[in-house]
Amino acid sequence: MSSQAVRLVVLVSGSGTNLQALLDAVADETYGASVVAVGADRDGVEGLARARRAGVPTFVERVADHPTREDWDRALAAHIAAYRPDLVVCAGFMRILGKPTLEAFPVLNTHPALLPSFPGAHGVRDALSYGVRVTGCTVMLADAGVDTGPIIAQEAVPVLDDDDEAALHERIKSVERHLLVDTVGRMAREGWTVTGRTVRFGRPGG
Repeated sequence: MSSQAVRLVVLVSGSGTNLQALLDAVADETYGASVVAVGADRDGVEGLARARRAGVPTFVERVADHPTREDWDRALAAHIAAYRPDLVVCAGFMRILGKPTLEAFPVLNTHPALLPSFPGAHGVRDALSYGVRVTGCTVMLADAGVDTGPIIAQEAVPVLDDDDEAALHERIKSVERHLLVDTVGRMAREGWTVTGRTVRFGRPGG
């Protein structure tokens, strides 16, 4: 990657708090990245409103608007490609991406547990039910599986005796935001390499 700012397309499905953290970070030109577009799989979500307030182009690609899931995969990938991203960031995007996107771009995702423990849609609930004393969040490169991609960064969050799912999830999300911002910034400034399942910051030969 060049010394120019790394181009980010961010995908959202809801309120966009992770997106907001990235928008705040890229306002500092030393961060090394810029958000060039924000996409969603539904209309009217706060994440899109956050992008528009920041002057960032937005797009919506709804699954229901396409005859098949494969057609949606192709349409989403084409929409992303129009903005020429160096990195795609799933910031609370609640759809599994298909091959057209995964094979065209590096895709970053987050998960509210310490993978490979507690993958899937209910990572916080599952950790609580299992009785672990420590959980956390993970930033990974997405692949075709569910929370199975190579892990880039993780941070632990203790489980407190009086935690319920909502309280624990809120503490995890606050950690997740800064971990995502830190990871994207390092990838933008330092580059990264992937060897098997191991991701390291730094450019090849650097």
